[in-house]
Amino acid sequence: MNSAVIDDMICKDRIMAQPMIPRDLLPSDPRFGCGPSRIRREVVASLSEPGSVMGTSHRQPPVRHVVAAIREELTELYNLPTDYEVALGNGGATLFWDMATVSLVEKRAATGVYGEFTRKFSSALQRAPFLADPAVFQAEPGKLALPKAVSDVDTYAWAHNETSTGVVAPVRRPNDIDDNSLVLVDATSAAGGVAADMSTIDAYYFSPQKNLSSDGGLWLAILSPAAIERSNRVTSSARWVPQMLDLSLAVTNSRADQTLNTPALATLVMLEAQCRWLLDQGGMAWAASRTASTSGILYRWAEDNPLTTPFVADPALRSPVVVTIDIDESVDAARLCARARDNGILDIEPYRKLGRNQIRIATFSSIEPSDVEALTACLDWLLENRD
Repeated sequence: MNSAVIDDMICKDRIMAQPMIPRDLLPSDPRFGCGPSRIRREVVASLSEPGSVMGTSHRQPPVRHVVAAIREELTELYNLPTDYEVALGNGGATLFWDMATVSLVEKRAATGVYGEFTRKFSSALQRAPFLADPAVFQAEPGKLALPKAVSDVDTYAWAHNETSTGVVAPVRRPNDIDDNSLVLVDATSAAGGVAADMSTIDAYYFSPQKNLSSDGGLWLAILSPAAIERSNRVTSSARWVPQMLDLSLAVTNSRADQTLNTPALATLVMLEAQCRWLLDQGGMAWAASRTASTSGILYRWAEDNPLTTPFVADPALRSPVVVTIDIDESVDAARLCARARDNGILDIEPYRKLGRNQIRIATFSSIEPSDVEALTACLDWLLENRD
């Protein structure tokens, strides 16, 4: 008998030996991860329906119509200024950090760093041999630091929602910066769940595997005319820019409702379905209200339970889409997460590099408030029946 089978038997024996959460307490859908996140089941089922574009050419009208619909729906969802454009390409937001580094920053950037994902973009800028070191405005995890005006900076960057910590930031142009400076906002865990006004910023970029209930591997960016002009100028300069990181080339392809190279069709189909669903529900006003209400269930629970505390101390900085909750040291949070998983409740573990005794729960647009209510009841049960 191989070791994998033995381990599986041990795991099953361990689960059977433990008291299980009563079934009537369990949520209807147990997926609470911060990405990849819950995808509505009817959307997944639609991938195999007759007439699906799955398995067809991404250069032909049926798939290009899907891309066109995504661009139009995001334009409507965010009520974009008429001269803003939606671009997309393969590689996810991680690739867009490198794309912004080579295609948008001219000489130097300023960044807000207040968690792992804001740190990663700042590090990408730091590594670029053709840029001056970024001006870094930093706060410890759970707090917020936004970049301020710096005389020799041409690009300002931060995240709308820091997924690792559950800190939400404003989306607005910093005071007193140069008129020609660009403002870039990472919206990966905010897009589709937190309202934002694009009119004063230049790039609002994201991957669709969170509120937009699709898969990863794709980046999308809402771009101002200034961002597009900057990318055209930078990529046509003496700087060598690989095609995959050439934002101007991505914009050209996006205008034709295509991507530079072959996209994952399922990702596009699921993204379009979610954008359409959000619009049908009431658009961003509905989505923002829903996530605020759903996250509020968890924050109130964490404040009322003597064994839990919201990690983000300032209520104004608490994310409506990623809720981080510290667990009292008398409780092993890793064990709590494992017990939840034994009962079918998935992905409430904290961000791996934060190293805190906590849980992290998504309250994205597709997550039903009733399921979050059920989750709190399950957590109460696990805390009361811990070994």
